[in-house]
Amino acid sequence: MFQNLRRLAAVAALGTLALLAGCSSVSPAKYSQQGPKFSFRDYFDGTVDAWGMFQSRDGEVIKRFKVTLKGTWEGQNGTLDENFVYADGTTEHRIWKIRQTGPDSYTATAGDIVGEAQGEEAGPAIRYRYTMAIPVSGSTYQFQFDDWMYQIDDDVVLNRATMSKFGVQLGEVTLSFRKRR
Repeated sequence: MFQNLRRLAAVAALGTLALLAGCSSVSPAKYSQQGPKFSFRDYFDGTVDAWGMFQSRDGEVIKRFKVTLKGTWEGQNGTLDENFVYADGTTEHRIWKIRQTGPDSYTATAGDIVGEAQGEEAGPAIRYRYTMAIPVSGSTYQFQFDDWMYQIDDDVVLNRATMSKFGVQLGEVTLSFRKRR
C-alpha cells in the first residue's frame, strides 16, 4: 500500500513539473542577437496601419478589424492613439500612455488596462504582458494577454497575442502592422 502511495506521489510530482514546464515561455532575450533591432518607440512614432483578427481557442475567427494608430513621443513618454473599425461596422478607440523606463523596457496604461502593461524588447521582438478588462454580454471580465511583436523590416511588424483566464488560453489576436512613410 505504501509503495502505491509513493508511486502515486512520484507521478503527481512529475505531472506538476511537466505542467510548470509547459507554462514557461520564451523571453525576449532569446532574440537579442537577431536583427533588425526593433525600436518600439521609433516604429510607433507617426501613423501605422494594421489589419487583424481575433480567433477563439479552437481557431474560429470571431472578429476581423482594421486599426489606424498614431504615435507621438515627448522625451521618455509616448501616446499611441488607436482607432479600430470592425468588419461588422462597430468601432473602438483606445489611447495608450507609454513610458520608456529603460533602454529596452516600457510600461503602458490605457482605459481598459488593469494596472500597467510591462514591455521588454530585444533584437527584433518586443513582448508586452498585461491584464485587460473586456465587456462580454453585459459583464466585464479581466483577461491576461501575452502580446508579442516581431519586426520583419522597416515597414512591417507582425503581432501575436494570446488571451487567457486562470492560465487557460481562450483566444489569439493576430495583427499585421505597416508603417506609413
